[in-house]
Amino acid sequence: MESDRKNSNYSFSVFNFIDTQISRLEGFMLAIGVILMAANTIIGVISRFIFNHSIAFTEELNSMFIAIVTFAGISYAARQGRHIRMSAIFDTFPDWLRKALMIGISAVTAAFMFFLSYYAIEYISTLMSRGRIMPALGVPIWWAYAWVPVGFFITGVEYVLTVIKNLREKDIYLSIDVLDGYGDIDADIEV
Repeated sequence: MESDRKNSNYSFSVFNFIDTQISRLEGFMLAIGVILMAANTIIGVISRFIFNHSIAFTEELNSMFIAIVTFAGISYAARQGRHIRMSAIFDTFPDWLRKALMIGISAVTAAFMFFLSYYAIEYISTLMSRGRIMPALGVPIWWAYAWVPVGFFITGVEYVLTVIKNLREKDIYLSIDVLDGYGDIDADIEV
């Protein structure tokens, strides 16, 4: 019995390690993506208004950055428990029902994310088979959407981990690290 618990704790700690590494990668991608998107936009504006010449690839490059930031951001938000919640009714339920709902909501959301990931892969496969390229950058158009299935899949994994955490712990968790409740908002914001 004790060895089963140790093996379970070990496997969960491996998931925590992997989750931490993915979180770092996503945070890096979000920061770099936003900075590059802003710099690209500023360069495009300066080029257009000062030099009276538009740089052709800025729009295509920004569409790639938007996809990266959006789909890295959904899994990052899920990990931080910052997804949109309609909690007015949820908060009035007793703890046992809230916990059951959180497990159910997380499981359904995970399944939906995996479903979307599958269809995003199908879409990218279609784009790859057509061989379309972005006119200004000259790169395959599927590059702009490559992060989409990865973002959906990682978000699905985050929700699966939330289900596991809620099944293992007494408290109610919004994500693997975030407890349900209303803490001090200023304390939650890292500066």
